[in-house]
Amino acid sequence: MTEFHDQDLGGSRFERVNLADSHFTRVRFTGAEMRATDFTDVRIDGAMFHGARLRGVELAGVRIDGDLRDVVVNGVDIAPLVEAELDRRMPDRVRMRPDDAEGFREAWSILERLWEETVARAKMFPEADLHRSVDGEWSFVETLRHLGFATAAWVGRGVLGESSPWHPWDLPWDQAPGWEGIPWDRRVRPPLDEVLALRAERQAMVRGVLASLTDARLAEEVTRTEPGWPRLEGFPLKTCLRIVLNEEWEHRRFAERDLSILEGGSGAD
Repeated sequence: MTEFHDQDLGGSRFERVNLADSHFTRVRFTGAEMRATDFTDVRIDGAMFHGARLRGVELAGVRIDGDLRDVVVNGVDIAPLVEAELDRRMPDRVRMRPDDAEGFREAWSILERLWEETVARAKMFPEADLHRSVDGEWSFVETLRHLGFATAAWVGRGVLGESSPWHPWDLPWDQAPGWEGIPWDRRVRPPLDEVLALRAERQAMVRGVLASLTDARLAEEVTRTEPGWPRLEGFPLKTCLRIVLNEEWEHRRFAERDLSILEGGSGAD
């Protein structure tokens, strides 16, 4: 098997080349052109398709999970249609886009209630199952660890100004570039109860911020230029909080999906 590491292959031409079962990690295809290409059974995680054009394609049995904006299929922008259908299926989803302080408090209350139900469901499984990956995705425990990271980043650092709010179990997203001083260990398997205890602390941190939140404070901007992540300059405080709401909502949806797969006894790695 040929391996390519840290090489610039820009401008290369591949014709009648078999790349079946190949793995591409942190590879740039910006501006690439692909014709008569077979993507059957391809799996793509953490990719950007900004400005992509797909013409004369066949899409069948395709599953897409991601942020859709200006996605035009056969002349129809499907992104608003998808958003409207998701809102119809899950009415509380609309409340995850608040504009005032009271709306943020309401949204967080909904999330805590929903997550309490999800955690209760998860506790019905053997703990070993909660460390199992489903279809290559994060395990239930890893999901909780990632939410801890997101909360620490956008509330602990972004809103409260803590330069290094991390816990050793915090888990960045898989495609993150990595930063000095920020933990990132997907191999560790902490006990569920201890992860839940840490999560309760982080939830209380958000609850405390929202309890004293005012509309005037919500309209402020934050700047965090010290080493670490995220680095922000004139960044809307409202957006920091909205990111946390979105992370909590979407990852609960993924967790519920994967628990259902575990219940069916298939799809786990």
